[in-house]
Formats: sequence, C-alpha cells, structure tokens
Amino acid sequence: MVKSFGPTTAVDGISLTAERGEVFALLGPNGAGKTTTIEMCEGFTRPTSGRIRVLGLDPVTQPEEVRNRIGIMLQGGGSYTGIRVGEMLRLAAAYNENPHDPEWLIDLLGLDGVRRTTWRRLSGGQQQRLSLALAIIGRPELVFLDEPTAGLDAQSRLAVWELIEALRADGVTVILTTHLMDEAEALADRIVIIDKGRVVAQGTPAELTAGGTGSRVSFETDSALDLPRADARLTQLCPDTPGIQSIRPLNYAVPATATPELISALATAAAEQDVLVRRLDVDHRNLEAVFLEITGRSLRS
Repeated sequence: MVKSFGPTTAVDGISLTAERGEVFALLGPNGAGKTTTIEMCEGFTRPTSGRIRVLGLDPVTQPEEVRNRIGIMLQGGGSYTGIRVGEMLRLAAAYNENPHDPEWLIDLLGLDGVRRTTWRRLSGGQQQRLSLALAIIGRPELVFLDEPTAGLDAQSRLAVWELIEALRADGVTVILTTHLMDEAEALADRIVIIDKGRVVAQGTPAELTAGGTGSRVSFETDSALDLPRADARLTQLCPDTPGIQSIRPLNYAVPATATPELISALATAAAEQDVLVRRLDVDHRNLEAVFLEITGRSLRS
C-alpha cells in the first residue's frame, strides 16, 4: 500500500498479512504511518495505490460490507457524548444480528458502577473500556484495537489482556496498536514494526528479541565449580557455546542466548559435580531495546 498526502508519503509500499485467529501488533513511533495504514484497512481512507483485502473484501469498494464484519476501537471516541453507558451498549447491540449481551460486557469490563453515567462524565479509563465493549459487541471476525489499555489501572489492564486472549481463542483476528512494549510482547503472535511509512522489522516476539548484544545466562551455586571440568561438559552437551565465566565467588555467567539446551547443559554440568544451582537468570533483550535499535527512537518520540 502507498498513501500520499500531497508531497508527503505517509505509507510507502507497506505489505502486510494478518492470519485468522491471531493477535497482530502494529508498532511504530509517532508519525510512522500506523494510523493511516489502519484507516485504509478499515475503509475510511483510500490508498493512493496498492491492493487491500479484509476478510476477502475490498474496503475501498465494499466499505459497508467490511465494517459489518469487523470491530473498531477508536481512541478518545466511539460514543455519543450525552448518552449513558447502558443505553449506548444496548443501542450498539440493536445494530447487530447476533450481538453479545450488553450486561455481560458491562460486568466483564467493570462498567456496572457507571452504567447510568454519560460518556462525557466518564474517566479516560472508563471511556477506554466502553470503546472496547462497543468494538466487540457485534461479535466481529476481526477487530482493530487502538491502544486498548491506555489510561487503565493494572486490574483493568489485566482484564483487557484476558479478553484479547479469549477473542483469539474464539478465532477472532485482533489487530493491535499499542505504545506499551510489554503488552505487544505478551499478547502478539506476530509483530510488525513500521517507521517512516515502511516495514522495518517483523516476526514473532521471540524472533524479534532473539540474539543481540548483551544476551547471557547468569547463575549462582551453593559451592564452587571446577570450571575446566564444567566447561568441558558444557561444550560436550551444547557445542559452540562460549565458556563459563567466573563473575565473583559462586557466581558465573555464559555470554550466550538462553536456550532450553543451554539451561539443561548448565544444570547437568553442575549436578555432575554435586553442585546446586540455586539461582539462574536469563538476560532478556526486550522489545523496547529492539525497537530502539531498529528505529533509533522510542515508541512515543
């Protein structure tokens, strides 16, 4: 897809595929082209060039058919300002052939205490939860969630995470945009990072965070290791692994990416010396570090 606004190219040849029943996270710094990309998929913006299919439909020529089968969570909107929470959900349910029960959503998303409160009097977090309820009330096959946990407390955030996982389990495709790296890493099956209108990285969270500088396994033992003997056994069990480094008494490290084989080999090498590994840590290159490495910017820059 390409989308230009006069001399400015907001989306510069992006190609994406989201599979049915997966959580697909689209990440990028401000101005990267995320919103424009999503709006084209939703049928609100026409691409300058390229081809889009959403559930087999063209959102340019079949926007109503597309929107009848998808759910959209909008940032800072999605409801009439003067309507009460319960009324808005019942109204939205009436627009759909087989909606979720509004009362179930009110209970699930913690809106019972504000069911008679108008949109404009809701807190930011309450508006977020109502927007999420409106996005899924029609049982969509695909749902676009724009920062679904922004402004939520920890308990509400966890409830939203559980809801997203339930949607995936039901075969619903979730397109997620978020500024919370731990959210993307915890929820997404696949992640695409875009910058300046182009895809700069994509893969599973594990693929994106694998390797890189600083990866290591550190561990503490209850007694000293015979390092030459432990190294020899580690090499035998896990070839091409760097040697064990002594950091300080009873504390060691292996400068390598953690794998199940490496962890097992370390435990075996220690056990053969009747040494107990009483603490083991895996240094994890998180998604935030990957993002900074790729784009040179933080997500909210």
